[in-house]
Amino acid sequence: MVKLDRLINVLGGFGARLGSPPRSRSTELRSVALHDPADPAPGGEDVLLAVGVEASGAAELLSAAHASVVVFRCADLDEQALAAARERDVTVVLVDPAVSWGQLAGVVYGLVLEGRETEAGRGPTDLFALADALADSVGGPVTIEDHRSGVLAYSSRQHSADRARMATILGRQVPAEIRRKLVERGVFRHLETSDEPIFVAPLEPESVHGRAVVAVRAGKELLGSIWVLTEHELTGAHQAALVSGARTAALHLLRARASADLERQVESDLVIGLLEGHADAAAVLSRLGLRSRRHRVVAVQVHVGGAPEAVPLLAFERATMGFGWSRPGRSALFANTVYTILPHEDAEPACEWARALVRELAGDSTVLVGVGGPAEPMELVDSRREADESLAIHAKRADRVPAVVYDDAWHEIMLRRLRHAAATGRAPDRGPVVELRRHDREHGTSYVETLRAWLECQGDLGAAAARLGVHPNTVRYRMRKMAELTPLVLDDPDARLAMIIALAV
Repeated sequence: MVKLDRLINVLGGFGARLGSPPRSRSTELRSVALHDPADPAPGGEDVLLAVGVEASGAAELLSAAHASVVVFRCADLDEQALAAARERDVTVVLVDPAVSWGQLAGVVYGLVLEGRETEAGRGPTDLFALADALADSVGGPVTIEDHRSGVLAYSSRQHSADRARMATILGRQVPAEIRRKLVERGVFRHLETSDEPIFVAPLEPESVHGRAVVAVRAGKELLGSIWVLTEHELTGAHQAALVSGARTAALHLLRARASADLERQVESDLVIGLLEGHADAAAVLSRLGLRSRRHRVVAVQVHVGGAPEAVPLLAFERATMGFGWSRPGRSALFANTVYTILPHEDAEPACEWARALVRELAGDSTVLVGVGGPAEPMELVDSRREADESLAIHAKRADRVPAVVYDDAWHEIMLRRLRHAAATGRAPDRGPVVELRRHDREHGTSYVETLRAWLECQGDLGAAAARLGVHPNTVRYRMRKMAELTPLVLDDPDARLAMIIALAV
């Protein structure tokens, strides 16, 4: 089961738009049907895929359909069809005609029918079966890769694989040297623009095997590619099998994406509930598979190219990568920040997680990370606040540490809170520090700087003088003149603490 709002959001990524808006986006969808021209009352299911229905026949279908949502693969509908949809309270979704019905059905069925299974981790294991079947059809070893040249699946038949193929499979990624050669030969440029297979001559002088490669695409979006190790260009039935395999792989990848998207949504909702103070935090943590006694909240923001706006989806994608495999934490995207709950009391695993994320986001990305303190289940709200404040400290630091940890930065956070209090008008408008600042501003003296050095050096005139670069007698003279301007009360520890705080804020 999935809500209508989720279906609309996911289909929007494939060029879909609303033709007739829904009265409520919270409608629950539990079933899907394909249009059957022989059915006198089409659309008894929640979602009806209007396969084979042209725009000219949309009004007739909508007048008889009983579905909550009807999906058309066309650019637009006329007013008569839209009026029929409004009259029957049917939500109309219009999908880019470049997306095939097979791919579209895979996404919708994956969302609606598999939504109840999203808490169980699943990877695209059926891609390995596809790779094996395709290897038999085309007569050569197969790998299926994503659009970043990461290996998603490979056929068990790899007996003729060359060094480049084995390095790719073992590393689950095309090696940089091989990728550079492919770029120079224009292979990736071809994949971006064409659905036709291309033959790539052997990459190494000692190899006799080239590669046949075809794009895996959904509409206009490149999802990945299929590579076949072969001595010659594929023709006839072998080439047709490769093209057909690309269409099938696209369906698998779209279903995997829809499933992962749902899993992310379920996980994100649960994590946000914990960070806002869920009444039964322990049960929610258990449902997320986090059974540690204490946890830490990590807050992450990503800025690209030095731009002030955050690019949170980039970090969220990396933080939640690997559905169906083991991940240390559980994440949520909230506004421009990614929050991850990690099952560790010690801060070092959280810092290592942050370092790994920074490596994944290498390039012109600036990654800011704040790590909250260790927290019991009901204290995750506090750890989230500490993570936010540590993140703010990280943004102000000039050093390139991978993360700011609350345990190490609590004093900076306290001063930041005090500065915030002062900025909101809760600091005194009068007092020794205020008077000395006014005098420095009007007379060009250095009394505030001298008082700070004296306090930080705990009254040691020699140390304060060395810090200021003056003679100790100069410090002694300035302290006497300051006492004439305003009562410093240096023998009172509370007064000294108050002045230190006033100087800090």
